[in-house]
Amino acid sequence: MPETLTARADVRTDAPARYAKQLVSHLGRKTEFTTEGATSTAPIAGGTGVIRVGEGVLTLLAEAPDAETLDRVRDVLGRHLERFGQRNELTVVWTADPSAG
Repeated sequence: MPETLTARADVRTDAPARYAKQLVSHLGRKTEFTTEGATSTAPIAGGTGVIRVGEGVLTLLAEAPDAETLDRVRDVLGRHLERFGQRNELTVVWTADPSAG
């Protein structure tokens, strides 16, 4: 079974549920999200994107079979969230996620 590359971004915000809803709604025009509780998952750019609402934090997870695909998933999730959160100066900083995959 091929190894899955993963990356994670924990974005601090006072409105994680609002940003998650906006991100899922916007990206949902191009892909179908599955939502269970506070977690929404969708195929994005050849990989998988996960949006998870926490207390005071919105967690983005990107999973992909290779580095190029992982970069695309991170770009799609991160770029859109930063655009939606521009007024509140949201910044997405990705790190490798050794706990996943």
